[in-house]
Amino acid sequence: MKADIHPKYVDSEIRCACGNVIKTRSTKPSVLVGICNACHPFYTGTQKFVDTAGRVDKFQQRMAKTQAAQEAAAATAKKKKK
Repeated sequence: MKADIHPKYVDSEIRCACGNVIKTRSTKPSVLVGICNACHPFYTGTQKFVDTAGRVDKFQQRMAKTQAAQEAAAATAKKKKK
């Protein structure tokens, strides 16, 4: 095995969006996750709607921003032609 080519293996924290913190060891000192075993419907046994509406809203916001940028670029292109 070659020396000094492997990453450092340090104590790590895994933080979930629900606030759950898991202590473990990893090559990264901290890891952020969106869902964990404390809040996932499969493990809790409760029916929970897991942020699919949030994904759609984020997509629509990005689309609106992209369209606005394209319109602004088209307007500046028209001004440059004159």
